[in-house]
Amino acid sequence: MLEIRNLSLSIPISNQAVLAVSELSLSLTEGSVLALVGESGCGKSLTAQSMLRLGEYQGVRRVEGDILLHNQSLFSMPDKQLRQVRGGSIAMIFQEPMTALNPVFSIGSQILEVIQLHTDLNPQQAHARALELLVDVGLQDGKSLLQQYPDALSGGMRQRILIAMAMAGNPEFIIADEPTTALDVSVQKRIIGLLRTLQQDKGLGMLLVTHDFGLVAEMADEVAVMYAGEIIEQGSVMDIFDFPAHPYTKALMNCRPESVKHGGRLAVIPGKVPAPGSWGQGCRFKSRCTFATDACNQHVALETWQQGTHQVRCIHVEAVRA
Repeated sequence: MLEIRNLSLSIPISNQAVLAVSELSLSLTEGSVLALVGESGCGKSLTAQSMLRLGEYQGVRRVEGDILLHNQSLFSMPDKQLRQVRGGSIAMIFQEPMTALNPVFSIGSQILEVIQLHTDLNPQQAHARALELLVDVGLQDGKSLLQQYPDALSGGMRQRILIAMAMAGNPEFIIADEPTTALDVSVQKRIIGLLRTLQQDKGLGMLLVTHDFGLVAEMADEVAVMYAGEIIEQGSVMDIFDFPAHPYTKALMNCRPESVKHGGRLAVIPGKVPAPGSWGQGCRFKSRCTFATDACNQHVALETWQQGTHQVRCIHVEAVRA
């Protein structure tokens, strides 16, 4: 299990440490996909990067909480062991395939670097493994591709290369941060199918960071909805799609194009996500919520709704469900 326990993170704004993620708890298990959903600015990517402690290079700091890999704290790991975890036990697919690859190194050198860092293969075996990985992600002309540079490849091919690199260290867990954002619709569908096939065939645990509920429906087993740095609803895909219990989740669902009749206007959520440091007291969604009352000025904990694992942070659940 890869587990986040009560994690709070701060980011530097105007030379001050400002809380950006607060008291967040999530867990990934091998063989299942957890989707982390929300608008831009909610803290999804920050949370994902924290699972490899990548944000520290930009001044992100842990305020409290922990991240555990098989009950071992990532924050207490020595640097040498953490480097083995990054790309080894936990691999990440970044959201921008056009910039995630190093433009001055060949595709082959970038894939081989991961293989050499995380396996005991000799150079000949590593080269064969690189070709095998390219076939796994649907790229057949491997020998030619290994010699090419990123700028010669399309966005879809680059994304497949990033997936191959993520698989090169034989990870237990994959963090996929908006893996289809920069791709056109036809390429998106193929990448989604590829990710799902690899995840199921290898029995990987996956954190899927996205704002696309269509992608969530195709890939996820569990869903956590994030708003303004905290989880506001969490449950199985069936819980979230069939019984959305938080006004924000319901509003996001209503914004899907498929929820609008032909010729109708797309729904929007008025306002925008409040920036870190401007959340105010009580419910962080209240300024945009049609159900808000004075009682929403009080903080609400994430609590189980009805039964099972469906949790929600709202006092107006019954009105939302009506």
